[in-house]
Amino acid sequence: MTVVVGDAVTVRTGATAILPHDGNLFREKVPGAVFIGNAFGKLAGSTQVNELGEIETPIMLTSTLNVPRVADAVIDYMLALPGNEGVQSINPLVGETNDGYLNDIRGRHVGRDEVFGAIKHARGGSVEEGSVGAGTGTVAFGFKGGIGTSSRKLPLSLGGYTVGVLVQTNFGGIFDNKWCAGGA
Repeated sequence: MTVVVGDAVTVRTGATAILPHDGNLFREKVPGAVFIGNAFGKLAGSTQVNELGEIETPIMLTSTLNVPRVADAVIDYMLALPGNEGVQSINPLVGETNDGYLNDIRGRHVGRDEVFGAIKHARGGSVEEGSVGAGTGTVAFGFKGGIGTSSRKLPLSLGGYTVGVLVQTNFGGIFDNKWCAGGA
């Protein structure tokens, strides 16, 4: 769910929902793990996923200061699902990137409506890419970032599976990166 308000750098943010399947994720958990290769973000829910090896909610991406708001909205969403009336604990999995350069990050413009909308509009197949959802206000190496994908199909000898990733860029500046001319 993309949130854009104004023509200048005002509100450029959003939420992206990843649903491993269409059913009730709490009742039909999926295997999962979290790996952090190069980050120090505010990631909610990763400890339980790594301890139990299961994901029980939609996976959400958003802006840094919206993580608690998005986690709270995911809890509301999951508790309201038919079959979850007796559930007493939900572990929302919410990742983030800092979109403060192109967005009024302090305004925390992602809430319950945006989260429910992102979950409702999530679908299989091709993924909308670019300046959408949680990638709306991101940058990479000083240029506009966003959401992207990559996939590889394994040969039949390895099962013939397609392995895919959803990427949300947000890092570095072109002149402060050690691989750029003049860097360390």
